[in-house]
Amino acid sequence: MGGGSVSAADAADAYELGRLIAGQGWVLLNGGRQAGIMDAAAKGAADSGGTTVGILPDETGRDLSPHIQIPILTGMGSGRNVINVLTSHVVVACAGGAGTISEIALALKHARPVVLMNFEAEGIFDAYRATGQLHMVATPAQAIAAIKAIVER
Repeated sequence: MGGGSVSAADAADAYELGRLIAGQGWVLLNGGRQAGIMDAAAKGAADSGGTTVGILPDETGRDLSPHIQIPILTGMGSGRNVINVLTSHVVVACAGGAGTISEIALALKHARPVVLMNFEAEGIFDAYRATGQLHMVATPAQAIAAIKAIVER
């Protein structure tokens, strides 16, 4: 699991991970899109003769990675993350954002093992704080002040 927009180094790691997964004879399952970690890992697995399954958010297969052999078109949007997690024996999370965090949380909630590969949680919320979407407080009084500021905008 991982983000659609990632660095070249993260994509290279995802490719190598996919290659190694295929080398073990395991099936690689991910979000199936032609973007970021998903595409790189699928390419690595496919290039090494592995089986790739993509759980896609829409019904059309738009943005389908050409390296996915078995596409599952869900029409579920982000709801597909539940399928991704509950179908996996182990969830490996690479660089990503809110979608990847939701998959990690689902995996932990459902007692699935999670491996975080170069996943830096520190700073993950910074972009949401910068836009004003996320507010971090320490006390109930600060929570009320933040709520008031949001509601009064």
